[in-house]
Amino acid sequence: MTPQTRQHLAHAGWLAAALVVLGGVFALYTHPEFLVMLVDQVWSCF
Repeated sequence: MTPQTRQHLAHAGWLAAALVVLGGVFALYTHPEFLVMLVDQVWSCF
C-alpha cells in the first residue's frame, strides 16, 4: 500500500467517524426527553 493510499484511507476514516458523531448528536436532539434523563442521572451523582 502506498503512503498516498494510506493517507486517503486515514482521511476517509476520520470523515466517517465525524459523520457518525454528527449523526449521533442529531439523533439526541430529536429526543429531548433522553437528554433530560441523561442530565438528571449525571447530576444525581453529585
